[in-house]
Amino acid sequence: MTELDIARQNINDIDKKMAALFEERMREVKKVAEYKREYGLQVFDSSREAQILAKNSELIKDEDLKQYYINFLQSNMDISKKYQHRLLEGMKVAFSGVEGAFANIAANKIFPDASAIPFSDFKSAYNAVVSGECDCVILPIENSYNGDVGQVMDLAFFGPLYINGVYDISVVQNLLAVKGTTIDEIKTVISHPQALGQCSSYIKKHGFETIEAVNTAVAAKEVADSKRRDIAAIASEEAGIKYGLQKLEAHINESNNNTTRFAVFSRTANINSDSDNHFIMLFTVTNEAGSLGKAISIIGDNGFNLKALKSRPTKELIWSYYFFVEGEGNINSEQGKKMLDELETKCSVLKVLGSFEKEILL
Repeated sequence: MTELDIARQNINDIDKKMAALFEERMREVKKVAEYKREYGLQVFDSSREAQILAKNSELIKDEDLKQYYINFLQSNMDISKKYQHRLLEGMKVAFSGVEGAFANIAANKIFPDASAIPFSDFKSAYNAVVSGECDCVILPIENSYNGDVGQVMDLAFFGPLYINGVYDISVVQNLLAVKGTTIDEIKTVISHPQALGQCSSYIKKHGFETIEAVNTAVAAKEVADSKRRDIAAIASEEAGIKYGLQKLEAHINESNNNTTRFAVFSRTANINSDSDNHFIMLFTVTNEAGSLGKAISIIGDNGFNLKALKSRPTKELIWSYYFFVEGEGNINSEQGKKMLDELETKCSVLKVLGSFEKEILL
């Protein structure tokens, strides 16, 4: 045999070993996909990919080959993502509203391979996951201009689901009407209360009456079904396209930095990640002087940064409140466990709603 024949034979032998390793690797990739379905996690994780490329490229000592190996690793990860996408095609993601709602847009961006299932309201969408009808639910928790979504916070406090990811989506509100309508014909606008609040200056400027709808896309559908030229919907461009409406004016929300934070809720808490740097928890304090201040001090004294503290009435007792807390730090660490143990002594109810590595802008 010539040197060429020997080299080719060696390559064939190596390829056989790589084929077996490839199958073994993809079996593990399947387990990752199953985990992501259960916990409501995205397929693509940019920080994880960057870590793998940086770490594994150091295994190659030949500098001439290092870049080729990085390309090889990237190709492997791309193939893995394609396989995960295929495995997640049967995933069901609940959202509140109809097609074209901002929650629907969020669902399609976060889980492009899943089936987005619409429900009439937040509670119905939430309960679809509780019952097992859907794998996870995407619900808004806050808008940068119009504040918290109280109904969702209440579901989080009283319900059994966990948050395993928070995603920021830019919200652009548009004035939508039946085709052929002019803006002078519009007397009334219909939309979700949050959207009406986001566009309050525009509405006041034009002297429009307002009607509340359960969802912006529902509002668009109602306008389309009515065929009336004196009403318009405030909703997304996607909703306008979906229901055949004309966009009379774009970007009518008051703030140019109008962003809605969506949380992904699932039945299982993702508490195994060492890289989680953000957490959300809920608690009520005992009815004693200084209890809230002591609880807040415990968080800071254990080295965790308190980003947000919001109160909501429990509805069980008059003037009784629960607190929605967002913080920075790994709550799954030993220090995190110590903090939770200390909080247990000051809180009558304490619930860790979830932890995640970072908030993602879509």
